[in-house]
Amino acid sequence: MTTEQAPPAWRDPKLPVAERVEALLAEMTLEEKVAQLGSRWLGKDKGATGAAGPEPEEGHNVAPMEDEFGAGAALEDASRHGLGHLTRVYGSYPISVAEGTAELVRQQRIVMGSSRLGIPALVHEECLTGFTAHGATVYPAAIAWGATFDPELIERMAGAIGRDMAALGVHQGLSPVLDVVRDYRWGRVEEAIGEDPYLVSRIAAAYVRGLQSAGVIATLKHFAGYSASRGARNHGPVPMGRRELLDVILPPFETAIVEAGAGSVMNSYADVDGVPAGADPWLLTDLLRDEWGFTGTVVSDYWSVPFLASMHGMAADAGGAGAKALEAGIDVELPDTIGYGENLVARVRTGEVTEELVDRAARRALVQKAELGLLDADWRPEQSVAGSDGVDLDSAANRQLARELAERSIVLLDPGSALPLAAPGRIAVVGPCADDARTFLGCYAFPNHVLPRYPGVDAGIALPSALEALRAEFGGSEIAYAAGCAVDGDDRSGFAEAVAAAEAADVALAFVGDLAGLFGAGTSGEGCDAEDLRLPGVQADLLDALVATGTPVVVVVVSGRPYALGGLEGRAAGLVQAFMPGEEGGAAIAGVLSGRVQPSGKLPVQIPRHPGGQPGTYLQPRLGAVHTGVSNLDPTPLYAFGHGRSYTTFTVDDLRISETRVPTDGEFSVTVRVRNTGERDGAEVVQLYLADPVAEVTRPVHQLTGFQRVELAAGGAAEVTFRVHTDRAAFTGLRMRRIVEPGELRIQVGTSASDLPCCGSVQLTGAVRTVGTPRRLTTPVEVRSADS
Repeated sequence: MTTEQAPPAWRDPKLPVAERVEALLAEMTLEEKVAQLGSRWLGKDKGATGAAGPEPEEGHNVAPMEDEFGAGAALEDASRHGLGHLTRVYGSYPISVAEGTAELVRQQRIVMGSSRLGIPALVHEECLTGFTAHGATVYPAAIAWGATFDPELIERMAGAIGRDMAALGVHQGLSPVLDVVRDYRWGRVEEAIGEDPYLVSRIAAAYVRGLQSAGVIATLKHFAGYSASRGARNHGPVPMGRRELLDVILPPFETAIVEAGAGSVMNSYADVDGVPAGADPWLLTDLLRDEWGFTGTVVSDYWSVPFLASMHGMAADAGGAGAKALEAGIDVELPDTIGYGENLVARVRTGEVTEELVDRAARRALVQKAELGLLDADWRPEQSVAGSDGVDLDSAANRQLARELAERSIVLLDPGSALPLAAPGRIAVVGPCADDARTFLGCYAFPNHVLPRYPGVDAGIALPSALEALRAEFGGSEIAYAAGCAVDGDDRSGFAEAVAAAEAADVALAFVGDLAGLFGAGTSGEGCDAEDLRLPGVQADLLDALVATGTPVVVVVVSGRPYALGGLEGRAAGLVQAFMPGEEGGAAIAGVLSGRVQPSGKLPVQIPRHPGGQPGTYLQPRLGAVHTGVSNLDPTPLYAFGHGRSYTTFTVDDLRISETRVPTDGEFSVTVRVRNTGERDGAEVVQLYLADPVAEVTRPVHQLTGFQRVELAAGGAAEVTFRVHTDRAAFTGLRMRRIVEPGELRIQVGTSASDLPCCGSVQLTGAVRTVGTPRRLTTPVEVRSADS
């Protein structure tokens, strides 16, 4: 009679996770522990996977300097001691759900079968505009999330994304991006949420909660400072001081960790004041873990570990770079093991790297695997994709959610004389973004991100263009179309046709803006930075030619960044901003133009008046935000942060502040009444700003401190109350401590950074207070009906 041997303690899900992980670490060799810190990306290497599919064309990289890194080891060799992550099984080439799940099972079987301990890999994918997979819903880009000012809606979207990913065996999503926009020319503005840290904090935390509610780990990126590169150049050095980093760049990360419980952080490529994030122990350990209490994993941005040697000159080779990254606090190297692996093992053997550092990182990685069930004795690869049967990655429910988000994100800058359109008889639809639905999609949407490698492969989802949507919206109108020009380039040969169409129409709808791509293959997106903020190519000239016809021209800007539109002021018959509104963007825009959809989007970034003189975000001290006359350059935007019109009207009044004197460790409430004074139902975003007129360091003219989207029927009213703790007025002082000072604190409430009709103040009393951690990071809001 034989007795079945009990599984080792680390396989027992009944034991505490910490106990299981310590038991496993005690059993592992150095090589096995180091293996958990590595990854393998088969989809990067042509023909490396077992899945059938079209052969990719050369070029069209989906990660920076991808061509610099040759084919990696066979998965069997890469997994001989185990493996930490499998990279982008679904997101590297066009593959069906059935093919993808089969490939995932195949790769996991190899990982488990090639090593002594048989530990599965954690699977990660991109999910910035939805699950980056063929046939998956493409939601609006992150800059459009910011335009909704609606965290609850973003949480719902992220939950839907997470459920689709989890059903296909994905454990971690590389999103959201928390980079606060500092220069609109930066190509990745479309991936960011906005230029205000509080808006970014609220939206990002909502995304984290939604994604992780589905059991998928959210990854905060890019930690930190990436968006402030000199000249807006991707990967450029960041000339930023510690104060700006602490007060502007870092609060969204702190909020997403402390309040939403984000499970992972990805380091930035950039160096801040000469120190690359991937080699900065103050950032990755002292602040992130010791001060904020983060307990998850830090994963490297793709190839940022070897970049410490090749791009930053911080090490002589990839192995030296790996040692620096591990010491700083990077736990897992993505997307392939280059600096870690054998390089780390060798340095531990020679004493250059301590095994304690390996244990520290391995412990964090293994805790997540235990929490995901990957260490359980009965876990099988087939089990992880058991929920994939019948999964529709672009379901009707997904598309409805994408439509709702697109509608709420579109910003009516100015209704002008033409909007909403009253069913004109003849409509000219012109511009390069009118009949190309790819212009609605961000650079991390699968059709723009991966399919350029596979010309001729279908997008996998229905992508109606604006032209198609307008024909459906205005079925009784005669619609003529002419592109006029391409998004980029200097070809004006189509101008004459576009002008003729406009001349023959009652109204012209001009769709201009961006086509997202990667590393110069688009006008927006990663590595697609702009020299200035003039519309790309000859689009501005096309608009001039259209306006000169005398036909009313409604301009719709479909873009990933704000462009300078000052030349259209007073000339366009209507002006609409659509920040890459996703696969349902066409119908959403058409609905706004017709008036079927009541616009409620607000600007998460300003619209500049002039194409130069950048950066120009609203979060500036007096000398950066006010035209004082000491410079001939006027920084005043054409449309301010938070601006957005509607087809009804609102008033915000009746300001009430609960206390006139508040201690520096106190709290007060701010209440206003918002009324819909028009004839249509609508939604307004009530915005609270604080201003510190006298401080020991320069402070912004004002800064968003609270907001609330309020839906009101025509004639309806509501009272909105913000509960403000004095922590929300804290800033980094002269001695680099976060403080609250006594003195006047000005209160401003309204509907944009330039429309603040309600003004008051409180006097902060007592001593200067040092604000530690934890601190109040959000401003609670209560809405009550005030209908008479």
